[in-house]
Amino acid sequence: MFASAGAKVVTADINLDGAEQTAEMVNQARPGHAGAIRCDVSCLDDASAATEVALSRFGGLNILINNAGLTQWKTIDDTTEADFDRVVAVNLKGVFLCSKFAIPAMRRAGGGSIVNISSIAGVIAIKSHFAYCAAKAGIIHMTRALSLDHGRDNIRINCILPGPIDTPMLRVGVDVSDPVKRKRIGETTALGRIADPSEVASVSLFLCSKAASFVTGAILPVDGGSSAGSTFNRGGERQ
Repeated sequence: MFASAGAKVVTADINLDGAEQTAEMVNQARPGHAGAIRCDVSCLDDASAATEVALSRFGGLNILINNAGLTQWKTIDDTTEADFDRVVAVNLKGVFLCSKFAIPAMRRAGGGSIVNISSIAGVIAIKSHFAYCAAKAGIIHMTRALSLDHGRDNIRINCILPGPIDTPMLRVGVDVSDPVKRKRIGETTALGRIADPSEVASVSLFLCSKAASFVTGAILPVDGGSSAGSTFNRGGERQ
């Protein structure tokens, strides 16, 4: 979606095959508009390298989407120290590291936009998900703090809170190919459905566009109304 709007894109993912496939999709439509790099966002050297690829290949960096995520369905009894560290490292530390290298490049370019992908789990707790919830909540407040630090650098920093989106991460915990389970998850939203990834991408694109030139430090749910409140009726059923 960003490439279709004219952006040149670096896909940075720990899954290099996936990153390369995405870059190839972009290049088929817009030749020379995308490159790929293997990147573990929890690793300082990898985060630095991703920024360097953007600078060396395309001559600058104006936009960063911090979208790497990792989840696990465990209670505190089942969670090891290594489990907790990994969830926090990818979801929260990754935002810190990628932003750490992107912000100086954006400052040199005269400004830029960062979109951090948190989750409604950052504002509404999810059972057996405490480490993920904690990390996603941290992203929200990091977004606010960074927006204050770098607003005068003309760098806008905002945060999206997705609800149930039809992505591989959702399928880790829910078999959304099962119509009954898919309907059950969809009914947790006011709109009564699971979202398509493009519905998060379009909001990300807006936040990075001139149309959002006075928007920074914003925490924006893209959740179909999941965080607005309960959809239970008086009989205890969802409606």
